[in-house]
Amino acid sequence: MVSKKDKELIEAATLAVKNRYRNDWQEVGAAMRTRDGRIITGVNIDAYLGRNAVCAEAIAIGRAITEHGDHGIETIVAVRHPKPGEPGEVSVVSPCGTCRELIHDYDAKARVIVPSNGKGPDVVTIGELLPNKYRRGNE
Repeated sequence: MVSKKDKELIEAATLAVKNRYRNDWQEVGAAMRTRDGRIITGVNIDAYLGRNAVCAEAIAIGRAITEHGDHGIETIVAVRHPKPGEPGEVSVVSPCGTCRELIHDYDAKARVIVPSNGKGPDVVTIGELLPNKYRRGNE
């Protein structure tokens, strides 16, 4: 169940992508709350070569670490802006596999806001999204 703080994150991610939206370039926004309470946002960075794209969640995590130091991820969310002419509003999307790995690497206890089959957003742990996470060595 999403809390008032979770809704605040969704609004921050939505504002980030609405302010920076460029069709086929910046269509995903993310917001994360660090464990010390700060909200950090990011938008995806796309490229002509798809594999060179950087997800919004990675940008938010990178900004948090670069600007404030690593304080962990309490909660993170990503939202997608519809393309021109596409029906719908900005809505919550699940993190891709790479972002799931990244979120888990930086905070194995992070909460993630995800869509819930048209019922509105829901909150899960990163471990629920990434069971049996690969670990190096004896970790």
